[in-house]
Amino acid sequence: MSAAKIARLADRGVVSVTGPDSEKLLQGLVTNDLEGLADGEARHAALLAPQGKILFDFFAVRHGDGYLLDVALAKAADLAKRLAMYKLRADVTITDVSDSFKVYAVWGDDSKKLAEGRGISFPDPRHPALGLRLFAAPDKNFSTPDHAEPESDSPLAYDALRIEFGIPEGGKDFEFGDAYPHEADFDLLNGVSFTKGCFVGQEVVARMQNKTLVRKRAVKISANAPLEANCEILLGDIPVGRIGTADGTHAIAMLRLDRVLDAEEKNQPLTAGGIAITPDENAMSRYRSAATARSSQPTRTPS
Repeated sequence: MSAAKIARLADRGVVSVTGPDSEKLLQGLVTNDLEGLADGEARHAALLAPQGKILFDFFAVRHGDGYLLDVALAKAADLAKRLAMYKLRADVTITDVSDSFKVYAVWGDDSKKLAEGRGISFPDPRHPALGLRLFAAPDKNFSTPDHAEPESDSPLAYDALRIEFGIPEGGKDFEFGDAYPHEADFDLLNGVSFTKGCFVGQEVVARMQNKTLVRKRAVKISANAPLEANCEILLGDIPVGRIGTADGTHAIAMLRLDRVLDAEEKNQPLTAGGIAITPDENAMSRYRSAATARSSQPTRTPS
């Protein structure tokens, strides 16, 4: 790790959920367990469609008598409306407060020192290397903090950090309304609880966890030449994935891992824009193990 760096995430917004019933409302809706969070503690979670696909992903941080939800700015107003649909008679106030905060990512050895006293901060619950998230007042300016990169340059550095650790982001590496939590690695990145009980789409998520081999996932990929976002990944002429966020020769891609395994067995290359790509070996190792375990399960015959 290096000295602290800070990235202004201008594409992130904040939704406030406050009131005596805020925990009860969210607990029954979202993928993760929010019960008993301390002030300033956060969870990575999603609100799903009944069919189990991700409509919104966010961080829910306990604050005062409710929660602040760190969500894609383009989805903040829609999330507030969606939550209001479920409110019914609950004593809850739901507000898009994106204009009241700037959202930052802070990481590196001195991240806590840099964030201290500058707003509402909490550890990114997906991976320790991602450091902290910070909500600061709109008039705060971090353009030239000590031990930090200039604000205007740092979003790309934050994307590079995400890619380094294989962390996908909604709207960039998977499409809202088109990906299941397992496909977006929520099971690997502390984004879903399998013990909390019911939430919207819970039956589908539980079935994928217990009975289904997840064949498509967001994974890190590498190449020997620069990769481009939104480029199709091909096995021969057959599309098997698409690149999301790219940083030089590394990227996050939504990829059919079963097709990758077939390509390995047949010694066939995967390409993106004519460039040979290599999926992350840790992701492939997990898939091989899951596929082997699945194939070794006894076949049930009708009685």
